[in-house]
Amino acid sequence: MAKPPLCMEPTGWFQVAWCSEIGVGAVRRMKYFGRDMVAWRSTSGQVAVFDAYCEHLGAHLGYGGHVEGENLVCPFHGWEWDRAGRNVCIPYESRPNKGRRIRSYPAVERNEAVWIWFDTEGREPYFEVPDIFEAFGDGKTAADYYPPVPAATLYRQGLELHPQYTLENGVDFAHFKFVHKTPFVPEFTRHDFSGPVSYVDFTVSFDENVAEGQVASGVESINAGLGCSITKSWGMIDNRTMPAVTPVDESTSDVRFTVWIGRKPGDDGPEITRYGKTMADFVIEQFEADIHIWAHQRYSDPPALTRKEFDGFRALREWAAQFYPA
Repeated sequence: MAKPPLCMEPTGWFQVAWCSEIGVGAVRRMKYFGRDMVAWRSTSGQVAVFDAYCEHLGAHLGYGGHVEGENLVCPFHGWEWDRAGRNVCIPYESRPNKGRRIRSYPAVERNEAVWIWFDTEGREPYFEVPDIFEAFGDGKTAADYYPPVPAATLYRQGLELHPQYTLENGVDFAHFKFVHKTPFVPEFTRHDFSGPVSYVDFTVSFDENVAEGQVASGVESINAGLGCSITKSWGMIDNRTMPAVTPVDESTSDVRFTVWIGRKPGDDGPEITRYGKTMADFVIEQFEADIHIWAHQRYSDPPALTRKEFDGFRALREWAAQFYPA
């Protein structure tokens, strides 16, 4: 298995689970960025993500570790660790060990997902995970959409691809005609790469009866670093999507995709309807077509770009460089 040329430890927010997968009192094993980790939820409902090993004698907290109140308890000797990774109790001693701390990762729950902040230099987060409703400023809320988890999601583990592939897809307009079978190549209406959160908007249509130059539909996308992207479609199926690619090790990543479909009038039940599921499956099918390409792609640097492709790819790659360790 070849190591990709792009660093697999970029700085940013990365999805490690859907919120519903970590219930109160749950301890979930996972591996990201070459590290064994555990995610757990305290009695008050707060999620924490740690490196997996107890700082006492190295027991793996995902094998028998359990939650008591706001602490994670090691199965080996009962040492208790709070959500910040600090030792707060040694049951057979009168005081905790204040000199040892398990590495914890800043974690937030947003858009039905659990995100961790990863930075090899240990810096605190300097941008946020955007809210998939508030960020687009159109007044819509989750109540206007069918619940996406778990019926309108996709999860693929251990694929040989990099998070940057997903974002480059957003400026690679020519692929829409050949992979997604659109009648025309999309056109930029906005691209802004001036900060750690970028914006890429474009017109696109899947309707073969629309004449070129009269397209009245498109996509708005917001990219918070390389690991977090949200999109809103307009003028076609009312949907919002959230692709998320999280490095597992030096060669592979896990891919998650979440789809919100706008409710039909009168559809206000707690579950997604047949219509919602059908529309979500169509959107997921389009994303799967991209995954099939990415999972077998070789990163090309420099790429052989046409004149029309140059500006978008250059802007995105220059923007992406800020998230890699020096």
